[in-house]
Amino acid sequence: MNRDQIEGGFRNLKGRGRTALGAVAGRARPQVEGAYEQVAGVAQAAYGRTRERAEDLYEDGYRLADEAASRGRHLRDEAVERGRYLHDEAHRRGRALAVRAEENRGTTLALVAATAFGLGWLLSRRR
Repeated sequence: MNRDQIEGGFRNLKGRGRTALGAVAGRARPQVEGAYEQVAGVAQAAYGRTRERAEDLYEDGYRLADEAASRGRHLRDEAVERGRYLHDEAHRRGRALAVRAEENRGTTLALVAATAFGLGWLLSRRR
């Protein structure tokens, strides 16, 4: 509860009292002034509630933005870690393949030749 809500509530009560006293005394001016105070008090209390709600929404938005940034950093870190793992794995497997190709030169040459022939045949316009 903020100051505007409290002051608006008191202003509303003050206006009700003035209106009641004006009615008891039979005087129109205090009744009108009391009604004005009541309306002003209700408006001020409504403004206070609205302001409080806006502050809550601002804080919620700030908290959500902070959480989104935190999640984004976490996802970035995960992606970097996964990328490093995949890079290292590809490097390891590439080296293993190179060692195997070096050990089996004849088989490697035959596979490369067969692959080149197959690609040439697939890409040629006359089949």
